[in-house]
Amino acid sequence: MTSITKIIIGLCVGFTTLSFAQMKHYGYKRSLQNVSNDWHQLTIPEAVFGKLNSEMSDLRIYGITAQTDTIEAPYVLKALSEKIEYKALPFKIINKTKGEKGHYFTFQLNSEALINHIELDFKRSNFDWKIELQGSQNQQEWFTILEDYRILSIKNQSTNFKFTTLEFPDSKFKYYRLIVKDNEPPQLESAQLSNYQTIAGHYTTYNLKKLETTDDKTLKNTVINLELEKAVPLSQLHINVSNTFDYYRPFKIEYRRDSTLTEKGFKYHYKTITSGTLNSMEQNLFKFPSTIAKHLRVTIYNDNNQPLRIADVSAKGYQFQLIVRFTEPAIYMLVYGYPSAREPVYDIAKFETNIPEELIALEVGKEDVILHSLDPKVQPLFENSYWLWAIIGVVILLLGGFTLKMLKTMR
Repeated sequence: MTSITKIIIGLCVGFTTLSFAQMKHYGYKRSLQNVSNDWHQLTIPEAVFGKLNSEMSDLRIYGITAQTDTIEAPYVLKALSEKIEYKALPFKIINKTKGEKGHYFTFQLNSEALINHIELDFKRSNFDWKIELQGSQNQQEWFTILEDYRILSIKNQSTNFKFTTLEFPDSKFKYYRLIVKDNEPPQLESAQLSNYQTIAGHYTTYNLKKLETTDDKTLKNTVINLELEKAVPLSQLHINVSNTFDYYRPFKIEYRRDSTLTEKGFKYHYKTITSGTLNSMEQNLFKFPSTIAKHLRVTIYNDNNQPLRIADVSAKGYQFQLIVRFTEPAIYMLVYGYPSAREPVYDIAKFETNIPEELIALEVGKEDVILHSLDPKVQPLFENSYWLWAIIGVVILLLGGFTLKMLKTMR
């Protein structure tokens, strides 16, 4: 192999290494096909999440140009969650009376508007009441909106639970009348009349690989261990209890963060996602910040009560989408799998209003492992020392020639 050939090969290897230097820490890549516009969107495949760090900060989109330069395309990461539009409506309480059914409270709205939500706050901390909600335009003719609707509050050493929210179909009356069916004064301290509108999000329901329920009589709790088929972003858990009696049980949801190998085997470490109260009043549908997990643990604290029968548990998560801006032609790929990567900072995150509404979806290719070769050994330009001495000799002769020429000129 000639020296010139070695120089050319060395330059090619070095240039290729430089072009892919930005990806040297990442583990996986997927090709992005049909990049044709300045803006595109892509849905992150489920199989990707198990390779991401917990903050999802190691997602990158790199492109290789015709000049073999590596460029980075900026993106905005979107969770396709539901959106809630909330509007509180001004009102005043015009009547507080006691009648045959119980205690009456009449609310007068300042304007006729749709409402579907009333939050109530009472001074009493322990109660279990049935209420009725009526609507009227003139306070002469009343229409029933809710009947025998149950509200309650329990506060003691082990439980602090309150359910005092009225939810009902959109209603439009000038007057609303709340009837609390109890002989003792309910001591209403405040109320909030509002309108809630929910724009549905895009969820994925994930299959459970394993569901194990264990009742511990010593610790007086029930532990539900869940295993999914792969690590995915979870944001919602529905616990279906088959018991028909009333119950109010504190609980917490944890995910398996990591594990440690000990002499007795693996010891698993969990981190709490959320906590609350499992109860017979609501759906037992619990939402929490999106968390990438494969194993979950739900602990229900029974105290001296009999354990609940868990019929089923379902897990859901938001779909995640990347909105990407492309500025020049290149072979683009989705790159990920760098645990210590920091979240990228892109200008387009500050100008989201300029992103087009209609975006063409990109097709994401199959996963490829990024192979990391060892740093190429730098070869000496001249392996034979005679070459070096010859060059030194030529340099000395050239310098000598220039020196003699300058001396002749000075004469």
